[in-house]
Amino acid sequence: MTENRSETPKKKPIPPYVKALSGSLGGIVEASCLQPIDVIKTRLQLDRTGTYKGIIHCGVTVSRTEGVRALWKGLTPFATHLTLKYALRMGSNAVLQGAFKDAETGKVSNHGRLISGFGAGVLEALVIVTPFEVVKIRLQQQRGLSHEHLKYKGPVHCARTIIREEGIRGLWSGASPTVMRNGTNQAAMFTAKNAFDVLLWKKHEGDGRVLLPWQSMISGFLAGTAGPICTGPFDVVKTRLMAQGRGDGKLKYKGMVHAIRTIYAEEGLLALWKGLLPRLMRIPPGQAIMWAVADQVIGLYEKRYLPVAPS
Repeated sequence: MTENRSETPKKKPIPPYVKALSGSLGGIVEASCLQPIDVIKTRLQLDRTGTYKGIIHCGVTVSRTEGVRALWKGLTPFATHLTLKYALRMGSNAVLQGAFKDAETGKVSNHGRLISGFGAGVLEALVIVTPFEVVKIRLQQQRGLSHEHLKYKGPVHCARTIIREEGIRGLWSGASPTVMRNGTNQAAMFTAKNAFDVLLWKKHEGDGRVLLPWQSMISGFLAGTAGPICTGPFDVVKTRLMAQGRGDGKLKYKGMVHAIRTIYAEEGLLALWKGLLPRLMRIPPGQAIMWAVADQVIGLYEKRYLPVAPS
């Protein structure tokens, strides 16, 4: 018994701050690459009159009428929000997984990964995602080239205007569907990413191996596909709730359930999955980019500070 324990020592965990750093660096790269797709997704979800005929038409129309730079509207809050979100997501998930690790082996069960992922998603939704996305969506829905005619002049001005007109709660419009969306997404994503790493590449956390970037991208892409399909209605409702202002006291949507019923009654069932294609064009590639960066950072730490014990 003593010899077996010495041959298979318990693996040292990767510190949460390393996971947080890896996520923040991945978020910067992802935001810079994929912001135009996010702008198009938001415009399609807010389009109730059929102005845009599809993804390409929307992108071309925005570029032609507002300039190419309009496709990067909201980049500052988006990049900041992604950097902070991924840092909190990866760090909190690592902390939560620590509570579910087997005392002997240091391994985490699948139900432990699901619960940890859901908890990390809820935390990021409440602390970071909701206020940043409210500002981002308000900026993205503005149309026009003339800066002086825009209601919101920039991220800080937008946040201040919302607080002045709607109160601090205005920055948390759409919090309920955001919590449901992010919690479900992260529960699936962390579990699936680990499963694909093991299934495709025989990579186990803490084994000292570093996946090649393209391997991380494949695992991340596959792990990021299920969430958008399952959480489409939450994302549409979130966008509608965040886009409507409270300044005039007239709200079309009273809450998450009321919004789902109203959209279904007025626009049909498929309207609850508006913007799904651009979400699938953004989230799985975004996860591929993020994990390609994050795995390199984590792998570098593993190789340098967590050497594999000799067999």
